[in-house]
Amino acid sequence: MIEPRAASRIGSRIVITGMAGAGKSTLARALAGKTGLPLIHLDLYSWKPGWIRVEEHKLLETQRELFAGEKWIVDSNDVDKYLLLSRADTLVVLDVHWRTCAWRAFKRGIRRPAGTRLPEGCEESLLQRLGDEGGIVWRNWRHRDTIRRRELGLAEVCEPHMVVHVLHSPEEVAAFPDAFDGGRIALGATRLPERPVRRSWPLPETAVRAGCNRCPSLRAIRRGFQSL
Repeated sequence: MIEPRAASRIGSRIVITGMAGAGKSTLARALAGKTGLPLIHLDLYSWKPGWIRVEEHKLLETQRELFAGEKWIVDSNDVDKYLLLSRADTLVVLDVHWRTCAWRAFKRGIRRPAGTRLPEGCEESLLQRLGDEGGIVWRNWRHRDTIRRRELGLAEVCEPHMVVHVLHSPEEVAAFPDAFDGGRIALGATRLPERPVRRSWPLPETAVRAGCNRCPSLRAIRRGFQSL
């Protein structure tokens, strides 16, 4: 259980996660403007020209390089969980209702928001965008409970290791950057559900597992992920 915080610190290595359409990129841009922290849109590094997915091991290596710095904000659901625990000092989970996320994805399919950046060499037609965002609408509905359990479970695992904020509505998300003041967030209490549902989480690559087995602290982190 994450206890309420009247004024919680926010660090300099921030990960923002949540369901597609929850407002991760919008919040990241606003928070970067308030804090002056460099902004990393991980999606821009996840695709090769022509919308070819970057290989998993290459994306992991890119994340290691990007997160080696001491100041950044990243918005993505694809952050490697062990890098998150070892490098991030703040996690912001957008626990926005799936209907709101689906509606935003639908509108995004009709008209891409101004300022949206696409990966280099990746163009999209209206038909392609409608298909992609329509798929997000369907997945948000189909996996609404699984996604929420995953995100809230991640918050619980990370809470002993970093500052965690869980924002439950578009209003809380919109107010979050404005509450920033001198390294602290003067925000109302945020709380996780009383009985979060557990689920399995894929184990990392073999080399990482081997490292976890040799290190007591990493073994504890690994057990936390396995319990989700």
